[in-house]
Amino acid sequence: MSRSRTPVAQILERLVGPRSELSITAYDGSSSGPAGAKVGIEVRSPLALSYLLSSPGDLGVARAYVAGHLDVSGDLYTALHALAAQADQVTAADKVWLLRELGPQHLRRVEPPVEELPSRFRRGLHGLRHSKSRDSSAISRHYDVSNRFYELVLGPSMAYTCAVFPTADATLEEAQKNKFDLVCRKLDLKPGMRLLDVGCGWGGMVEHAAEHYGVQALGVTLSREQAQWAQKDIVAKGLADKAEVRHLDYRDIKETGFDAVSSIGLTEHIGARNLPSYFSFLASKVKVHGRLLNHCVTNPNTRVPHRSRGFIDRYVFPDGELEASGEIVSAMQDNGFEVRHLENLREHYAETLAGWCANLDANWDEAIAEAGAGRGRVWALYMAACRLAFERREIELTQVLGVKVGAEGDAGMPLRPDWGV
Repeated sequence: MSRSRTPVAQILERLVGPRSELSITAYDGSSSGPAGAKVGIEVRSPLALSYLLSSPGDLGVARAYVAGHLDVSGDLYTALHALAAQADQVTAADKVWLLRELGPQHLRRVEPPVEELPSRFRRGLHGLRHSKSRDSSAISRHYDVSNRFYELVLGPSMAYTCAVFPTADATLEEAQKNKFDLVCRKLDLKPGMRLLDVGCGWGGMVEHAAEHYGVQALGVTLSREQAQWAQKDIVAKGLADKAEVRHLDYRDIKETGFDAVSSIGLTEHIGARNLPSYFSFLASKVKVHGRLLNHCVTNPNTRVPHRSRGFIDRYVFPDGELEASGEIVSAMQDNGFEVRHLENLREHYAETLAGWCANLDANWDEAIAEAGAGRGRVWALYMAACRLAFERREIELTQVLGVKVGAEGDAGMPLRPDWGV
């Protein structure tokens, strides 16, 4: 006679540990945790368990959640926060025990959701990593989802990078405007200057610099939908004589002699081995005394692998790579720039993501009607998980300011920072 199986909810509770803010319900009718818990995890079908047991790393949870076989009632961030500490402690022995309790039938491979990209190896069959064609495909995969979807998530600023909150009670829109203004001040922009913004997104930096600092601004992006949206918005705001956004790989920019370059959220897509050529290329585009402001997500130390893996690589930023701030600084120093200032804005990105999560929650029905339930779940999970990662210092956000010095070492910089900090 076979032994009776332990209820699924009790099995999972033993694995993750009891949490006062978390309840678990399962398809077999079992439940655990307090009735008044802030959030609840619902295991809707045996397929959720098959995903968990047959997938490496965080892919199991991601696949089950994106496919709808695992759901969360209440705030997703709160659920991840409750599980984060215990998830770090799950051992191989725990997984063996889980398999024994649930049964070997859950080891069967289940097809991943349609939103998942193939592995890096299979992607490599269609082009080298960070080649122009593969970068174009990766960027399109993430950014050409739907401009309306991004409007709902990002808000009126259409800024998809870390905001800078001037005060703790500032709104997301105020913080995004403050971010663009901080970059302009660090670059010491003046009327009549020429600005190059690489990886310009929907043109927020280009528009801000042209409108408020009187510069001639050129932005480039690999996303066709971003470029079309940005050009239309530039015309609508009456900035067409000062600002332009092109659908273009930064490596194909022909113009030179810019007074400043902003790179806000592009380095994550470049690749560690390409940083020297990237910064060397940007140095070739600016005049002597021209400044570069590089704003990007970074690893907390140089021991963390560069390449993204698991959920982030398969669902969010294919081929993405992060470097530590010291690696960014070294690459800039070795390839045409003197580094003059570094600022870590890690906590600001956690707050930015909290704002995006709130926007997605408030506009959920319209967002999934626009991009699909699976895509909506991908973004909800990715943004909540990244918010937690910034809070726990698993990743950081760093701004590095560099300048192209003259032949005699003249930098054209003030003795102290001149951007009001």
